[in-house]
Amino acid sequence: MTINEQIQEVRATGLVNMLDIKSVQRVAFDNEFYELVCLIEDDKQAYLDLLMA
Repeated sequence: MTINEQIQEVRATGLVNMLDIKSVQRVAFDNEFYELVCLIEDDKQAYLDLLMA
């Protein structure tokens, strides 16, 4: 699963505001989307860029 797909899966849960980065990271972790968790940890701007694309 790509990071874009992981972002869409987190968004589809409706559990968090996608700009609430810490909450997105928690939902991603809980769903075993470790690539997304690492991306947010390492490069928040890259996450925001993907989110806004």
